[in-house]
Amino acid sequence: MKVYTRSGDKGKTSAIGRPRLMKNSPRIEAYGEVDELNSLIGLIISQLDTEQEMFKKLADELVEIQHLLFDVGTDLANLEKDFPLRITADAAKWLENQIDWYTEKTPAIEKFILPGGNPLASWLHYARAVCRKVERRIVTLMEQEEINTHAYVFINRLSDYLFMIARYTNTQKSETEVFYRNSDHVFKN
Repeated sequence: MKVYTRSGDKGKTSAIGRPRLMKNSPRIEAYGEVDELNSLIGLIISQLDTEQEMFKKLADELVEIQHLLFDVGTDLANLEKDFPLRITADAAKWLENQIDWYTEKTPAIEKFILPGGNPLASWLHYARAVCRKVERRIVTLMEQEEINTHAYVFINRLSDYLFMIARYTNTQKSETEVFYRNSDHVFKN
């Protein structure tokens, strides 16, 4: 099988159950952004030292999320009424359980924190921002066409999960988080 087909050379691509779409259509944009997020999560996994138990758990979860992101992409590409949807409410519930586990292991916060900390936490914060971009693309699609709403809820929950595991990795590495403060003091003379 060849990787290139030349079928997209005129700016169109296939979706499940519909004629070819322009590559910048909201549907293609939405699942294209999911692919970007999935790739970023793969990069993060490649940086984990899975010899450490905390990172082994995280790597296993992130690989599962990669599989679920493929399912989200499939659901977003799908317009066939008879084609079974992949993402159910169980996916978001699973993420909620993980978020709760990490929340119990991190200090409470009452202010916004700046994205950053150790390199892993910084990558995770970046993935969270990319996940929010995916969410915005899906909302744009939802305004125009029907989608599997469980896929949207999963993406919404995923950004919360990425935030919590960024905080968790900072906590585990004794990295102090920087709380947001108003910048007015910088401009006062």
